[in-house]
Amino acid sequence: MAWNSAVLLLIILSSFITGLVIFFLPDDRIRLRTTLNLTGATSKLLLIGFIMWGVHQETVFEWRLPLLLGIDFFIHADALSILFGSLSAGLWFLTTVYAVGYLEGSPDRSRFFGFFSVCVSATTGIALAGNLFTFVIFYELLTISTYPLVVHRGTKEALRAGQSYLGYTLGGGAVLLVGVVWLYVLAGRVDFTVAGSLPDLIEKQPASLKIIFVLLIAGLGVKAALVPLHGWLPQAMIAPAPVSALLHAVAVVKAGAFGIVRVVYDVYGVKGLAALGLMNPLAMVASFTIVYGSLCALAQSDLKRRLAFSTVSQVSYIVLGTATFGPVATVGGLVHLIHQGLMKITLFFCAGNYAETLGIHKINELAGVGRRMPWSTAAFTISALGMIGVPPTAGFVSKWFLGTGAVDAGQYWVLGVLLLSSLLNAMYFLPIVFIAWFREPAGPWPEDRKFGRWETHWMLLAPPLTTAALVLAAGLFANSPFSPLQWVRLIAFREYGL
Repeated sequence: MAWNSAVLLLIILSSFITGLVIFFLPDDRIRLRTTLNLTGATSKLLLIGFIMWGVHQETVFEWRLPLLLGIDFFIHADALSILFGSLSAGLWFLTTVYAVGYLEGSPDRSRFFGFFSVCVSATTGIALAGNLFTFVIFYELLTISTYPLVVHRGTKEALRAGQSYLGYTLGGGAVLLVGVVWLYVLAGRVDFTVAGSLPDLIEKQPASLKIIFVLLIAGLGVKAALVPLHGWLPQAMIAPAPVSALLHAVAVVKAGAFGIVRVVYDVYGVKGLAALGLMNPLAMVASFTIVYGSLCALAQSDLKRRLAFSTVSQVSYIVLGTATFGPVATVGGLVHLIHQGLMKITLFFCAGNYAETLGIHKINELAGVGRRMPWSTAAFTISALGMIGVPPTAGFVSKWFLGTGAVDAGQYWVLGVLLLSSLLNAMYFLPIVFIAWFREPAGPWPEDRKFGRWETHWMLLAPPLTTAALVLAAGLFANSPFSPLQWVRLIAFREYGL
């Protein structure tokens, strides 16, 4: 096997093999488990970096295994694969560091980190999938591997949330599979290709392709938390903070959004969807989800639930940019895949710090917490401002390109959605920031100084400070080589001719 093919398998196996080994470790083998976790995460990062450079130089990376009935297991790397793959690899490393500190002393850590690693393998497989068949395999593996993470605590609430999560995601997976099989019957092998792989079929089978598109988007929309398929996400907040970070920023919701991008651009093609009249309906579903998620976030008093409904809203910016035909909006939607991941993982890291260090779960309990935990609160503040779209954060870059892209495409109503959404973002994030920094605490904070001069365990503090710095860097240095924005421009130009 050529090295360019083998490296794709190594990227997936770097976390999968790590997970299998960790499953069999006793919980008291802390140092060995941590070493395996960080070695696997570092290896994946280095391999992704190698492929990123190769893809930038237009090197071909692919591996195909023919199976029955003309179906292939096919993985490949293109610029879009690297966009999602690098997000998964980079944030997996930071979430691993965070999870080691967060779960210190808790039971069943080997089981947790085993499934954690398999989950990231599935996410990487989704990024590298070269056709719908391969995508579905990893998509379902992601469902199976994240369920034990959601129910990790084993409480009644966790088991109930797990049942909801499994019901939604398995149902969505079944709907997705029906659409994929139907499309295979009509079109045969469907690889992800530039401008879509169905140009001839769109004129011959328009009615069937419209129904198939609805099935595919519905199946993917469960994990992407499109309304009304989002019900599992707020319930899953019962999971530990590292799992919440994983679900919202790295794996599940991003897998759904990434799948929608693949279907729109690499299966149907934007011109094909425009011919079928499906772009505007998709944009409207995304817009409704953006506003609805923000309104629901306003009503939440629990910090993690407010962040969960914020995710429902924010992930649909990716879908909206994809459905708003035009190069600038496409750049805005795709770059938000990275920007939202950086901002949201920071927010969940900080929420976990408050809960783990001070037992804070409700927003009104945050009064004055900025004085007790200034670094965590500063990181939270930066990412909250980014979610609103305040310059010079990464969130401003995303919203700027979405807004100018809407004007460029003549979709002026999208500007209204973005303005309303930003106003709602400010209404549910700014009160948290104000309470944390300027309200007087209800009483003295616990005088627990076991962390020395640090406000919490350094493994809980370093990841959000890193991601908060990246939120600023992605905005301040947006035009730098290999920034998320520049990489997305490469995707738009090279792969979609935009």
